[in-house]
Amino acid sequence: MTNYSQNSQLKTIFHGFSTLEEGATLAGYAALIKAHNLRVPLPDTLCAIGTKHKKFTQERWQIFTPRHKPEESLHGHLTFALKYEGVDLAVLNALFQEIEANKLERIIRSEPTGSYSRRLWFLWEWLRGEQLDIANATTGNFVPVVNDKLQYAGKAVHSRRHRVSNNLPGTRDFCPLIRKTEKLEQFIERNLSATAVKNIGQIHPDILGRAAAFLLLKDSKASYTIEGENPPHSRIERWGRIIGDAGKRSLSISELEQLQTLVITDNRFIQSGLRTEGGFVGEHDRETGMPLPDHISAKAENLDTLLSGLMETYTLLEKSDFDAVLLASIVAFGFVFIHPFEDGNGRIHRYLFHHVLAEKGFVPKGLIFPVSAVILGKIEAYRKTLEHFSRPRLDFIEWRPTEKNNVEILNETIDLYRYFDATAQAEFFFACVEETVNKTLPDEVEYLQKYDRFNEFIKNYIDMPDKLADLLIRFLSQNNGTLSKRARAGEFEKLTDPEIKAIEQKFAEIFT
Repeated sequence: MTNYSQNSQLKTIFHGFSTLEEGATLAGYAALIKAHNLRVPLPDTLCAIGTKHKKFTQERWQIFTPRHKPEESLHGHLTFALKYEGVDLAVLNALFQEIEANKLERIIRSEPTGSYSRRLWFLWEWLRGEQLDIANATTGNFVPVVNDKLQYAGKAVHSRRHRVSNNLPGTRDFCPLIRKTEKLEQFIERNLSATAVKNIGQIHPDILGRAAAFLLLKDSKASYTIEGENPPHSRIERWGRIIGDAGKRSLSISELEQLQTLVITDNRFIQSGLRTEGGFVGEHDRETGMPLPDHISAKAENLDTLLSGLMETYTLLEKSDFDAVLLASIVAFGFVFIHPFEDGNGRIHRYLFHHVLAEKGFVPKGLIFPVSAVILGKIEAYRKTLEHFSRPRLDFIEWRPTEKNNVEILNETIDLYRYFDATAQAEFFFACVEETVNKTLPDEVEYLQKYDRFNEFIKNYIDMPDKLADLLIRFLSQNNGTLSKRARAGEFEKLTDPEIKAIEQKFAEIFT
């Protein structure tokens, strides 16, 4: 029999993560993980019952008061978890694989019309794909599976057997969840899409077109830079054109495979299409060649299931009122965590941001948000966001090196990639979108407007070809408004000192 009781006289150290105050006890998912020794990555937030009559937060812990303390039983902690923490599919899935069906049947029969017992009943059958020995519910109002005060829910579909509304934001094969945090709620309330549309409506079409072209090229170059690559300008332009078409074709596994062929133009040294072997992100030991993974990709035999689930989830949420930025976070980060290709995953991952925002109508027509360029400016935060998912999962993946110095996964890992908390990823991407709307795009438009004013001054002051005038502006921009000695002695040797002085003064007047 599982022992849920905890010695309140001892300090509780939960998986070495944090030491709670004397007398505190675990509650909800934390208690279930400990009692059943579940092998799952820890939830981003954990709950405990403190000794004070005041709720507070301590690092990752939510500390509840003694009056919130649940019954020390499977039923008690499951109810607490759903009520205060929401749905954690990773923990529930692991738990349901450990406990016998009759234990859950007893809970449901003890409260046949209870809202939490019916949610648990549905979640067991949804996750396990098998029915419990329970007759169909005939009474009770329909209750939502996901509490939309705690997490972002999908479109509700009634399950009459359980008399619940299935509003999980995904399918059994791929269903990340996002918690409703204060930060995300503030982002959503700002209605960044409407702000972008309003601002763009005030921009002259010529300026907007030039800004869009520049930002598209900037985004393409940044995406390569993030990967540590410096390709020829022609490849940057080519990928930029592909990004510009984001959202115009339906998303599918075959479309992802086609994108990979466009990303990797020379496929002599890689396998095109979905991997047939393991994969990882990281380095190799310099002497032995041993893999040193920072992230281990999903098993090759799980790729069809995971990607099909991702596509089904996208279709499900794309047709609903699910927030576009949250959906882009789920799809793009979900894809890169699965890492289905031997190469090209990172650039396709960032392409998916563009695709979702465009197809959901978040991005005004004719404009692609420079997502990669903004990410490049937040590169450390981006890496931490990726590591937030990857690092904890390394402890639950058993692997060995192959003869090719790749990794071979030895245990079942599919659940690590289909059930996860995407809150950290959503907060990061929303911050990128906000910066794009409120800074990157306005800054580029303002620069072009200043550029045009200065260019007009040059044309009226000196009869200079457009290409040379553009070069002059770039030289001045690069040298803080001063024309360098090299430029004076080179391309602009025919300018007189008074002309140079007048040009520098006008540049300072316009650009500072």
